[in-house]
Formats: sequence, C-alpha cells, structure tokens
Amino acid sequence: MTDVAEHDLTAEIERLRVELEAWKTRAAAAEAAADHDVLTPALNRRGFITALQRTMAYCQRHGVPAVLLYLDMDGFKSVNDRLGHAAGDAALVAVAELFLANLRESDAVGRLGGDEFALLMLHAGYEEGRAKARQLSEALKTEGFVWDGQKTELGGSFGVRAWDGHTDAEAWLTEADAAMWVRKKGR
Repeated sequence: MTDVAEHDLTAEIERLRVELEAWKTRAAAAEAAADHDVLTPALNRRGFITALQRTMAYCQRHGVPAVLLYLDMDGFKSVNDRLGHAAGDAALVAVAELFLANLRESDAVGRLGGDEFALLMLHAGYEEGRAKARQLSEALKTEGFVWDGQKTELGGSFGVRAWDGHTDAEAWLTEADAAMWVRKKGR
C-alpha cells in the first residue's frame, strides 16, 4: 500500500468516525425528544410512563414509598375561549414550570395530554402527596400566569394515589385519574 493510499484510508476512517459521532448525537437528541412534551418542559405520556415503571421497580427493590398526583385543570377551556389558544399554551407552560419548581430532582412531572398533568414523588407517601396537592393547588390560584400584562388565576383538581405494590404503570395512573374525577365531581 502506498503512502498516499494509506493516508486516504486513514482520512476516510477519521471522516467516518466523525460522521458516526454526529449520528450518535442526533439519535440521543431524538430519543430525548421522544420522551418530552413538545410544548412544556415536562415529560410527555411516554416519558412519564417510563418514569413510573422505573420508580415502581425502585420502590419494589428498596421498599420505599412513592406517590402519584394526577391533575386535571379546572376551567381551562375558558382560558382558551377568553384569551386565545396562545394564552392557553402559555398557561400550560406556566403550570409545568410551577410544578417543576416545586418538586425535587428525583420527582417527575408529565403532561399526559391537553390540560392533564401527573406528578410522581419518590420517597413520599399518601399524606405527603395530599399536602403537595394542596400546596400546588394554592400556588396555581395565587401565581396563575400572566398574559398581555394581565394575571389570570388557574385551578385544578388533584387525585392522589400512593404506590401500594403496583406493577402496572397504566393501572396506577388510572387509579390516580379516578381519584381526581371523584374530587372534581365533589366540587
């Protein structure tokens, strides 16, 4: 093999290594995007279910508690109707940011669709979940969000369900959703 051919081969191998790294970076970014909501800084349903599965396995293995909060926003349709869909989007972003700011790094926030959110708290039981739901409910009212210089109050109904050996993430989520509806109908 000549020096020129050897040099060309070495250069091609290096070019392919660089290209492979670029593809790996793109794949990692696409994978991360697949688990995150396109509008808010929260996980999407897929990402949140993954977090639930991971948490259930951790709880099972280490015997620690966890609690799931399910939120359906109250009166959200009126935000869209009165202020427009851009304001509704801003409200959803504000809710996700509020939740993320009021939870620990070990917890998870997911936007499950529309105006429904779920929060997962590790090393917390039912009473801690209820207390957090009360705190966040009050924060939604007092902090709300600002649109066109006008502060708008937000509200929501929370369902709370502690992990009790669940092995199916969807079943646990369904229980928290049902608890939320009981609360919402009781208003």
